[in-house]
Amino acid sequence: MILAVDDDPQVLAAVTRDLRARYAEAYQIVSAGSGAEALEAVQEISDRGRAIASFLVDQRMPSMSGTEFLLEAQQTFPEAKRLLLTAYADTEAAIQAINDVGLDQYLLKPWTPPDEKLYPILDDALDDWQAHARKPFDGARVFGTTWSPSTFEIKAFLARNEVPYLFVDIDRDEEGAATAAEAAEGSTELPIVLLQDNTVFINPDKTVLAEAVGIHTLPESPFYDLIVIGGGPAGLAASVYGASEGLSTVMIEREAPGGQAGTSNRIENYLGFPKGVSGADLARRAIAQATRLGAELITAAEVDRVDVSGPLKTVHLADGSELTCRALIIASGMAVRRLSIPGYEQFEGAGIYYGAAATEAATYKDQHIYVIGGANSAGQAAVMFSKTSSMVTMIVRSGDLGEKMSAYLVDQIGAIDNIEVLTSTAVVEVTGTDRVEGIRLENRDSGEQETREASALFIFVGAVPHSDFLGDAIRTNEKGFIYTGTDVKSFTDAWTLDRDPLPLETSVPGVFAAGDVREGAVRRVASAVGEGSIAVSFVHRYLDTV
Repeated sequence: MILAVDDDPQVLAAVTRDLRARYAEAYQIVSAGSGAEALEAVQEISDRGRAIASFLVDQRMPSMSGTEFLLEAQQTFPEAKRLLLTAYADTEAAIQAINDVGLDQYLLKPWTPPDEKLYPILDDALDDWQAHARKPFDGARVFGTTWSPSTFEIKAFLARNEVPYLFVDIDRDEEGAATAAEAAEGSTELPIVLLQDNTVFINPDKTVLAEAVGIHTLPESPFYDLIVIGGGPAGLAASVYGASEGLSTVMIEREAPGGQAGTSNRIENYLGFPKGVSGADLARRAIAQATRLGAELITAAEVDRVDVSGPLKTVHLADGSELTCRALIIASGMAVRRLSIPGYEQFEGAGIYYGAAATEAATYKDQHIYVIGGANSAGQAAVMFSKTSSMVTMIVRSGDLGEKMSAYLVDQIGAIDNIEVLTSTAVVEVTGTDRVEGIRLENRDSGEQETREASALFIFVGAVPHSDFLGDAIRTNEKGFIYTGTDVKSFTDAWTLDRDPLPLETSVPGVFAAGDVREGAVRRVASAVGEGSIAVSFVHRYLDTV
């Protein structure tokens, strides 16, 4: 349902008319003339077991303002999208409502023509609601144990690719254990994945599983104008612009679209999202945009090496297949940096997780967890886990949380009672049997150590460029970051053409780099999107010369 609320009968009639004209086939439109009347409708809808997808509420109403109504109504329907109708004079109140009630958007009156000022905003909100709405489960079942690293890997892979699944812990579910044993036919490997059509996979390869659940894993053509390696913000942006500008474009991503940014719980400073946007939502929107414009997206495909010695560039995949293109954009981003601390490797997937691992939030509900790191990604994870865990302790090597973290996030963490921050501190050992049970901490200033009980550690200690597959084909610095533009001639002797390298062009003409993998990149989502976008313009300039 969509619930419209306004105390002015003429305005309410107009908005109800416009809503029915656009959404009546998919949603029931309900209207109310006051906040009190609307709250009665909310309770009745809840009692009937129905769902409200969006509230569209006037701000300036007598007795109860739109913000006050949303504060009450969201307790019953917390997933409903919240849109406020405001006059120009009320915009300050609307902006304040973003913080007070998590407002998704506000619209200025009048909203005519609705095709331009109402429907695009509400379409976007409803699409977002549909993507996250709780629906009857109709997907894969993953049978395994909470402390099985291979089970965790499959759960994380399905979650990041937005494939619905139900996890069944065979240590706690006798019926589930019996179903798993029957499906496994004697195998003791985990996890066991049972699809809706009863197809069984035992500890499956991700590429095989991806094909089975409908993820696009194979190229449709052997030749493209443009190949983009990497599906993070830079790669997705390059795919959008490449396809929209008439280039046959394919993007190759080894894990899940969104890259490192896709694991972020909330990106607060990305332009155009006043409420913030999760990395997964941003990736989902970009995927829809790229595919609508004609880009082909391949997931769970690993690039083994590239051959860029001739005018055509060839990308060799790990499965033995090859793709050829006229121009290549490398947007492969970063790989998480593993730590060599006693216990880390032993407990990966069993209490040690690299990144936010939102799939594990329920596992550690009401438990004390640790977040290792002091940059924005660590802070965002701490805020996310504070909503479900009894206590979140941040372990920060530097002496000041604000050294690498944005000020807004430092302030946000400071206002949350169940987040503890330990600065000038490092983890020196992790202990346990089949899972993490304790950690040993060391104060970097005094050298004093202490041992604490711990259920899980979520690690955000930086990353390294994902460029190993390039070998010697493309020049990089000693850390693996790719030289581009003027740096190519300054730091390498590889450039042989009379012209200078184009901006973002690597040591090989026609091969470009964008995003975090590039030397000198500003490592922010907005910057990566910008580089991926403008890289396509340089691709066109290169193609005009050959």
